Amino acid sequence: MARDCDPRIIDRVLTAATLVHQALGPGLLESIYQQAMLLELREAGIPTRAEVEVAVRYRGNDLGCGLRVDLLVAEQLVLEVKSIARIDAVHFKQLRSYLRCTDIRIGFILNFNQSVLKSGIRRVQLN
Repeated sequence: MARDCDPRIIDRVLTAATLVHQALGPGLLESIYQQAMLLELREAGIPTRAEVEVAVRYRGNDLGCGLRVDLLVAEQLVLEVKSIARIDAVHFKQLRSYLRCTDIRIGFILNFNQSVLKSGIRRVQLN
């Protein structure tokens, strides 16, 4: 059964993303934003892991070629960090696949390559 996320975690993550965007602005590499988010969340006392390898299973078998989730927050929330011109349908599909593989219900695409961060935040939720 997929895990829910504490709404307080979501609020703190979005606050952290805003602080990172205000400090760094748009136009940097995804890896920079990912590391800044990791630092910001850990300093806020939220357990967060980066580049978490997740097994991909097919017919009950581990395919041995896992994927990597950008940030896994409190084992409840998947963050996909982007620095791209725009978020496309493929990015939503990617995050949905990550959610299914991790058995987590909620994730966010955070596209830091926006003048206003709010324009680059997309929530994805599995039913």
